[in-house]
Amino acid sequence: MPKRQVGFTLVEILVALLIVLVGLMGGAGLIARSVQQEVEAYQRLQALNLLQDMVSRINANRLVVSCYSAGANGLALGHGASNPPACAQGSAEQRETADEDLVQWNASLIGSAQQNKSDESIGAMIGARGCIQQLDAATRQYRVSVAWQGLNETSAPSDNLTCGKNQYGDEKQRRIVTAIVRIGDLT
Repeated sequence: MPKRQVGFTLVEILVALLIVLVGLMGGAGLIARSVQQEVEAYQRLQALNLLQDMVSRINANRLVVSCYSAGANGLALGHGASNPPACAQGSAEQRETADEDLVQWNASLIGSAQQNKSDESIGAMIGARGCIQQLDAATRQYRVSVAWQGLNETSAPSDNLTCGKNQYGDEKQRRIVTAIVRIGDLT
């Protein structure tokens, strides 16, 4: 072999290894981003399920709907919230149903149905909060919301959606789903 080609194969191998390494790093980044998006989608699905659950509970016990919102100030449950107040309207059965609905929804929001070995609640979204707010007493309109912390920043929710506001650091990490419940007056 001529002297000027000594070690050229080693340089080729090093360049090939560098190219493979860059490709593997890109693949690892793609997998990590994919997992993150799966977690975001899973949390959104959980939030939608919890939202629909409470909307169904309110519709089933509509005669004491104000027990679910605790008046015009609204009711917040989930992480960092206190226990819901006891219902004081309607029949004993309606009050008991409303109270039990709120306790169960609160437990679902904090994930108490699923716990790990150290008894930590792990079943719900990150920092899940549920809110029920009376929008208009005359037309009996209520907004049910579920808020949680996302894994990365997106656009911030609208200012009129106050559930979980300023609870997750940057507002661009707050995720929220809402539904409007209208209770018809059949009298």
